[in-house]
Amino acid sequence: MIYFDHAATTPVKPEVLEAMLPYFSEKYGNASSVYKLAQENKKAIDNARRVVAQLLGAQPNEIFFTSGGTESDNWALRGIASSLKEKGNHLITTKIEHHAVLHTCQYLESQGFEVTYLDVDENGLVTAEQVAKAIKTDTILISIIYANNEIGTIMPIAEIGKVAKEHGVIFHTDAVQAVGQIPIDVNRQHIDLLSLSGHKFYGPKGIGALYLRRGIKIPSLLHGGGQERGRR
Repeated sequence: MIYFDHAATTPVKPEVLEAMLPYFSEKYGNASSVYKLAQENKKAIDNARRVVAQLLGAQPNEIFFTSGGTESDNWALRGIASSLKEKGNHLITTKIEHHAVLHTCQYLESQGFEVTYLDVDENGLVTAEQVAKAIKTDTILISIIYANNEIGTIMPIAEIGKVAKEHGVIFHTDAVQAVGQIPIDVNRQHIDLLSLSGHKFYGPKGIGALYLRRGIKIPSLLHGGGQERGRR
């Protein structure tokens, strides 16, 4: 079989599966517990967090594991909207975002937020100048997809991040299609929040992460567990 749908999902690499298998059979302890087996698993999770952080040029304590890109996008947008609603209610995104962002924006509109949906050119691009012109005094978040999941367009993330920083606006990017494919440095590119998903680059299904720059506060999206430092 010749497989041409890697933008949708990728197979788990054999070495990834081999590394995971012991945790389904031998190393099954709850990483939140205090006994030896559990603490060994906690060390494995901490190591995975360091690996993801290094991939993004971030710090381990800025990485929060999630169930995937959709949860990460929801948490980022709804979290910032909730924490900054007293400051403003305007968000900026594009018309070609993944539905995890577009539908979340539509939900936020139903809650009284205003969303500007930027047009793209014939190549699916928006410019930093477009973003700058859309910023208003009550803009609290800019969310621009890094690499488009359908047409592959790569946005000028560093330039957009610079504009966001200059205007004091939080910048989120859905980088699900970019992580593992394109070098990323969240500090150089002025990224405040970033969503990723493991199954897009040869990892398992059901695991993603949200990069959250240290100092940015957002409420928990899920309640009822102590995982991820009590955040979900």
